[in-house]
Amino acid sequence: MKFTDSPVIDLSVGGTALSLQQDNGSMHVGTSVWPCSLVLVKFVDRWSSITPTENPYSSLLDFRGKRAIEIGCGCGAAGMGLYLLGLTDLLLTDISPVMPALKHNIKRNKPVLKKALKHSVLYWNNPAQIAALNPPFDIVIATDVVYIEETVGPLISTMDTLIGNNGIVLLGYQLRSPEADELFWEMCDRIFQIEKIPHQDLHPEFAYEESDVYVLRKKKEEKASGS
Repeated sequence: MKFTDSPVIDLSVGGTALSLQQDNGSMHVGTSVWPCSLVLVKFVDRWSSITPTENPYSSLLDFRGKRAIEIGCGCGAAGMGLYLLGLTDLLLTDISPVMPALKHNIKRNKPVLKKALKHSVLYWNNPAQIAALNPPFDIVIATDVVYIEETVGPLISTMDTLIGNNGIVLLGYQLRSPEADELFWEMCDRIFQIEKIPHQDLHPEFAYEESDVYVLRKKKEEKASGS
């Protein structure tokens, strides 16, 4: 996979070039562009131009009329990339210290985005902030958000609250902490159906060996049998 930790990352999406500026000197992980966001965007980019009859992901990646939110968006790479691939109703969220980097990149890419994307401060342990976003959403985007064990519970709860019963979570994932990883998948399995995208279906130039793409869907509650 072509990845660089240089201050600026250029990412081609649907024939359009995004320019993402990092702040590698920041104390916050959200001001760097991590590989998972690129892997997710390029997976969608690979399949977005393929005709539905030959595309097993045509229904999954049909963004028309969908309301989407990215949590822990960082520099905005995943959200802006998917916006260029068809997401029109998109809200980017992260914690306050990351907002300057996000706003800078939204402004930097406004010529190709054609508008300034909506953004909001969101802490996963703040129910009032979550409620103010007016869930449910059709799509929740999350990339490289599992790295601290203490944040796994609030993350799962946030995804559960934000996603509609028929919605999906598009998750770019890389193992960062064995403890957080174990807890995350254990809690995910209680709430979501988990589908891993086969590695061969990722974009060949962005099939980073340690990064994966998952699709999470809410488990359907079983109706109590009548007497």
